[in-house]
Amino acid sequence: MTPPDLVAARIVLMTAPDLAVGKRLARALVEKKLAACVNLVPAVTSIYTWQGQIEEASEVVLVLKTTADRIAALELAVAELHPYDVPEVVVLDAVHVEAKYRAWLIDATR
Repeated sequence: MTPPDLVAARIVLMTAPDLAVGKRLARALVEKKLAACVNLVPAVTSIYTWQGQIEEASEVVLVLKTTADRIAALELAVAELHPYDVPEVVVLDAVHVEAKYRAWLIDATR
């Protein structure tokens, strides 16, 4: 087992079409231990290109906290659970994570 101070924490950004879907995704990913915590930020406006057109939509941003070794399984679950054809899964390195939080994060995703 990797020592806790060597486990790489990750932040994952994702969007959902509304709060109900965001909550459903968040709960499923936490229950599957693919994320330790998911913050939902409601009522964002996204402007993006889709199928050659510029689109605008209200969405919910999900901010997931997980570990690097859970990313592949998380992506598979998102592909299965998410209603979008192309769900956003943007993974960011967490450069520093406080030791107690890191220990909780590791425990919550095992």
